[in-house]
Amino acid sequence: MNEQTPDQAAERPRGVVVVGAGMAGVQTAVALREQGFTGPVTLIGAEPHQPYDRPPLSKAVLLGKAEDSAFDVDFEALRITLRLGLDVTGLRGEAHELDTQDGPVPYDVLVLATGAEPVGLPGSDGVPGVHLLRTLDDAARLRPVLERQHDVVVVGAGWIGAEFTTAARAADCRVTVVEAAERPLAGTLPAEVAAPMADWYAASGAELLTGARVARVEPGAVHLTDGRTVPAGAVVVGIGARPATRWLAGSGIALGPDGSVTADSSLRTSLPDVYAVGDCASFPSARYGERLLVHHWDNALQGPRTAAAVIADGRPRTYDPVPYFWSEQFGRFVQYAGHHAGADTLVWRGDPSGRDWTVCWLRHGVLTALLAVSRPRDLAQGRRLVEAGARMDAELVADPSVPLKSAAL
Repeated sequence: MNEQTPDQAAERPRGVVVVGAGMAGVQTAVALREQGFTGPVTLIGAEPHQPYDRPPLSKAVLLGKAEDSAFDVDFEALRITLRLGLDVTGLRGEAHELDTQDGPVPYDVLVLATGAEPVGLPGSDGVPGVHLLRTLDDAARLRPVLERQHDVVVVGAGWIGAEFTTAARAADCRVTVVEAAERPLAGTLPAEVAAPMADWYAASGAELLTGARVARVEPGAVHLTDGRTVPAGAVVVGIGARPATRWLAGSGIALGPDGSVTADSSLRTSLPDVYAVGDCASFPSARYGERLLVHHWDNALQGPRTAAAVIADGRPRTYDPVPYFWSEQFGRFVQYAGHHAGADTLVWRGDPSGRDWTVCWLRHGVLTALLAVSRPRDLAQGRRLVEAGARMDAELVADPSVPLKSAAL
C-alpha cells in the first residue's frame, strides 16, 4: 500500500462534520456544496427520521394534513453522508473528535447546529399526558389528542402556545391556556403591543388565564397555585427553549450565560475549526450593539450560508442580519423584523383591536423593528428600511394608508 506524502495529504480536501440535522444543519451542508466545497460532508442527526422542517409540526403535521415535513434535498446527489439516530455526547477539540454512542467521529472542520431544546415544566417529568412540541415524534403523539377532542391545557402563552392553541381549537378541543405573566408574550413584546393579542384567545373560543402559575400536574388535572383546578385530558408545555449545548460541557467551547455558543461575527467559536449556527449560537451584532441569540427559522436559514462561505474559502465574513420571524395564529399572519430593544418611540399603524395592524419601533428617528399583523406589505417594505437604517417621518408612519416606504426621509 502506498502511503501519502505530506504534500499529498495537504492536498486532500478537508472534511466537514455538521452536528444537528435540522434546518441549520441541513442548510450548512447544502450551502457548502453551493459554495463549491468539494471535500467530504457528514451530517449527524440524533433523530432517526429523514431531516425535516419544524414549523409545519404545529400546523399541517399536527392536524394530520401532512405525514411529515422532510426537506426536499437529494443528499446522495450532493454527496452528503447522513448519520441519523446518532447521539453526540462530547467534543474533544485537541483531538478533533466527537464522542458518540457508536464511538469517536473525527473531523477536520466542525459545525455545531444542535438547535434548542424545550424547557420542561418542573415536576411534570413522567406524568402521563404531558407533552412538549419540538420533534416529529412529539407531533405524532399529539395528533390523537386533537383527534379525540380532549380538554387541553396549554402552559405558556408564547409563540408555540398560541400556534398549538390555534390548531387545537381548529380540531374543536376545549383549550385553557395558563400563563404566569399578566399577558401573552410577556418576555418578547412590550405590554402595550402584547395586550391586544390576549383578545385573540377568547375570540377563538380558548380560555386564557393570566397571572396563573402551575402548582402541580397530575393525570387529568392541572392544579394552580391559587387553588384552582383545570381539567386536562392532555397538557402541552410551551414555556420557552434553551440552546442544546449541555453536551459541550468541558469541551473548551465558550458558552454565554444563556447557554449559547458565543460565536464571532464569522460564526467561528472559541475552538479552532469549529463553527456554530442556528438556535444554539449567539453572535455579535454591530447593527444593534449587542450579542443576539435568535431562536427563529430565518436565522437557521441565513447563518449557515455565512459559515459555509467562510469554510469554503477561508475568508472571514460578517453575519449581522435583521432578525425575522413569523407566526400563524388565530387566523392571523404575524411577522416581525428587527430588534426593538433600545427603541425610544413606538408608532401604531392601524387599530390594534382590528384584524390587521402594524407597530413600528424607532430609535432617534431610525426604524429598528416592526411587528405586522396580516399586513405583509408593511413587513416587506419595513424589513428593507430596517436593513437600510432608514430615518422615518413618524407622522407618516402612523398613517396606515401611506406605504411605509413613503414615510422614509
